Amino acid sequence: MMPTLRLTHIQFTQLQPMTWCATAQVSEPPHLRHQDLWSKSLGRLIADDSYINTDKWYQCSWQYHISPDNLSVRDIAHTQRQRQRRGVRLLLEQLLDKLALSDTLDESAFPYCLVKGRYYVCFSHTGGKSKAVNTPMSSTVAVVISPHRPIGVDVEVNNVAWHVAKRFYSDSEISILQSLPMIQRDTIAKFLWQIKESFIKIHQYKLAQGLGIDYSYLIDDLIDASRKPSALTVINDHKLPYQIAVLSIQQTVVVF
Repeated sequence: MMPTLRLTHIQFTQLQPMTWCATAQVSEPPHLRHQDLWSKSLGRLIADDSYINTDKWYQCSWQYHISPDNLSVRDIAHTQRQRQRRGVRLLLEQLLDKLALSDTLDESAFPYCLVKGRYYVCFSHTGGKSKAVNTPMSSTVAVVISPHRPIGVDVEVNNVAWHVAKRFYSDSEISILQSLPMIQRDTIAKFLWQIKESFIKIHQYKLAQGLGIDYSYLIDDLIDASRKPSALTVINDHKLPYQIAVLSIQQTVVVF
């Protein structure tokens, strides 16, 4: 059993009357090695006369989690995915509670929907991995719901590597990005990545196909949004019937 997850820094943002985005940090208690548990309990046994009853000692039910120090890279990645999966669903429950919606998630096909209300649902998550024994692992998670049509969301805490952008972005996007100062270039490249990821989720594009679509016509608006970071900036897509919400503080982009 994995440790209980905890959501912190929960933020709810209304995009339309019944279109909402929720973001949060999800973390779990630090991992303890089984030898740490044994040594601490044994020390308590010696120091506290009330624990001298060895019958009770052996009747105790002991549980421990394997320290990340003893996990392979593959195991750590799997654990992280499980944590993120549980985190976004826990955040969805929080959002439904806020909106007084009693419903459950249908995950049988994309796009995800709520069973009764037929709200469309989309998730995103990101976060680092920690191998430190006593360091809590944390992720950033986001969920959006809307009754109108499929929506997309992407949360990113790290910049997109420039060589990755050059591999996938359109020639027009790369040409404009190369003309920008490096800090601004990295900011806009990340916004573009988040927009592309969001449309991939909406239309179920293949990854390379979705990343290669040209959104250079949005760059001027994204530059304006980056100059005046705010809790919420909404950009109208000039070519497609969508709006793009930039939540700078939450490092989240929503296409709705």
